[in-house]
Amino acid sequence: MLLLYLPINTWFFLLLEFSFLLFQQTDAKEIVRKADEKYRGSKSSYAEITITIERPSWSRQMSIKTWTMGEKYAMVLTTAPVKDKGTAFLKRDLEIWNWVPAVERTIKLPPSMMSQSWMGTDFTNDDLIKQSSIVNDYDHTIISEVVIDDLLCYKIQLIPKPNAAVVWGKIITCIDKKEYMQMRVEFYDEYGELINTMKSYDIQELGGKILPTRIEMIPSDKKGNKTIMKYHVLKYDIPIDESFFSTSNMRNLR
Repeated sequence: MLLLYLPINTWFFLLLEFSFLLFQQTDAKEIVRKADEKYRGSKSSYAEITITIERPSWSRQMSIKTWTMGEKYAMVLTTAPVKDKGTAFLKRDLEIWNWVPAVERTIKLPPSMMSQSWMGTDFTNDDLIKQSSIVNDYDHTIISEVVIDDLLCYKIQLIPKPNAAVVWGKIITCIDKKEYMQMRVEFYDEYGELINTMKSYDIQELGGKILPTRIEMIPSDKKGNKTIMKYHVLKYDIPIDESFFSTSNMRNLR
């Protein structure tokens, strides 16, 4: 009740500070949204990607195709190597399925699987299939600015909203101010320990947008391990229907 007796000028500055914090949070969310749409597009997208898994004593490569429509729908198809060819993942809203051609089975993945490695890479299932939304499932705050590869970037902290079904306890992302590219992302667990760091390179024009075409995911506790994702084709606003994202269509993809 003491707030009722504050002078008018004090009320003004408190209101001004609250308005600034509210604006900053909204602005940060908009920055993250623009960065998120770099690869998905605002309506739909199609991509062809090569993934290389590097380990201290070996490496292997796979190729995938991806389709997205908004935030609710995504399809991932493995096209190489031969032993993994035809393996597919489907996201419809908050439900995830995996088609395994070797056993001709469609398996529904529980939420607990989202934090697990995607096909032996350093990306999680959630990173590739994006069950959670970095735009809607987190609160966003600009905490500073940083220069990465000569690009001035916003440094934004993402904290999960209460009861949000997310993998990470905190995310720190660095997004360049001009093109809204995520140049560096740090993923922390619920105890505040750094688990993975994602770095972006090879900025080019692809699909009519300027963006990094090579992304590296590096685990913090496994020296010499990393996974490289290289974009070769990226198309936006492709004609695609919701019916494409069905469990029956997973086995027919090419």
